[in-house]
Amino acid sequence: MTIPIDPAADARPRVLLVDDTPDNLHLLAAVLADDYDVLVATDGRSALERVRNEPQLDLVLLDLYMPGLDGYEVCRRLRDETPARTLPVIFVTADDDERAQIEGFAHGAVDFIVRPFSVPVVRARVRTHVELKRRSERLERLALLDGLTGIANRRAFEEDFDREWRRSIRMKSSICVYLTDVDNFKAYNDAYGYLAGDDALRILAQAMSKAILRPGDILARYSGEEFVGLMPDTDATGAAIVGERLLNAVRALSLPHAHSGTASIVTVSIGVAICRPGPASDRAALFKLAGDALYAAKKGGRNQLRVFEMPTPVTTV
Repeated sequence: MTIPIDPAADARPRVLLVDDTPDNLHLLAAVLADDYDVLVATDGRSALERVRNEPQLDLVLLDLYMPGLDGYEVCRRLRDETPARTLPVIFVTADDDERAQIEGFAHGAVDFIVRPFSVPVVRARVRTHVELKRRSERLERLALLDGLTGIANRRAFEEDFDREWRRSIRMKSSICVYLTDVDNFKAYNDAYGYLAGDDALRILAQAMSKAILRPGDILARYSGEEFVGLMPDTDATGAAIVGERLLNAVRALSLPHAHSGTASIVTVSIGVAICRPGPASDRAALFKLAGDALYAAKKGGRNQLRVFEMPTPVTTV
């Protein structure tokens, strides 16, 4: 799977207003409605629920003093529940007390707006923090892309592998790792040149990405001519089907390779490893098994697939 362009990157920003006073909500909504999609919540609990259900939120304007969960507690829970999200929170309050602001920043707020507020100042502060949030997310997405092929890079794979491994343990489901290596690629570079080799890797990456049909499956460039993939909730039969689809996608390109020694076109070898991990399982052992399967595919003549299944959880000594 390629890392997609964020569909929200060019969309109208979405701002959540949280206040238990309707007049305050109406006033802020009127200030921001021309430039933002405005959502509202009237208490802390509904605010948390809104954030959970709105993954494309860009900013929260949060009343500091509310009955039930106050702004401090809401902000703290947001940071605990969504540590990976860069969702800025601006406190809105009538309290210009320095200690209250220091405590707010300690809870994770990025700014304060004190009532009665200046409309231009509110607009400027909201715009600044929304732009900073989106810029940070753009940089993060670029950091997860392979510069040559445009698909996910090794870092993206490692993060997904860790997350899906833990999810597989919780759900008691299977997980599949596959390693793909371009056959005789050094000979390809020697014969056609490194620029042609780069072009071939780009073409192969896009073809294999299109062969990965499920949104939850991942394809990444691991190093050089080696690609790595992850398929959650996949058994041996499903893994073999996807593996054959990858092999055929590469063969269908018919990229000439007169110096291959395997075929007259560019081909790949694929090693797949599957397990159902338990709490004591070793994630590295599954990756090594995929490497063993890849070695078996190469030793068997290349341009083929080998699927190895781990029969029992492997424990870390």
